[in-house]
Amino acid sequence: MTYVIAQPCVDVKDKACIEECPVDCIYEGQRSLYIHPDECVDCGACEPVCPVEAIFYEDDTPEEWKDYYKANVEFFDELGSPGGASKLGLIERDHPVVAALPPQGE
Repeated sequence: MTYVIAQPCVDVKDKACIEECPVDCIYEGQRSLYIHPDECVDCGACEPVCPVEAIFYEDDTPEEWKDYYKANVEFFDELGSPGGASKLGLIERDHPVVAALPPQGE
């Protein structure tokens, strides 16, 4: 099990979750943040600090955002497990589910 970042994060990327994550497993894509499922230790530190309530425990992800579990997992298909987001910085792409969305927010 792991945590998932869903649609409310798209085009917001507040990054408070990155500051709270003790294992550096939250990576920054072009339009959204992604939690690496193999690096996440399920501590839950990220969830309460997200100002847009975009982070859910995998089993608690609302039905309308269930595809974001797959998006968080598949985002890392090419990257593998780098062992920490801070060494990579911004990754100049997003999962197709995120990339296909119209601009979010105001």
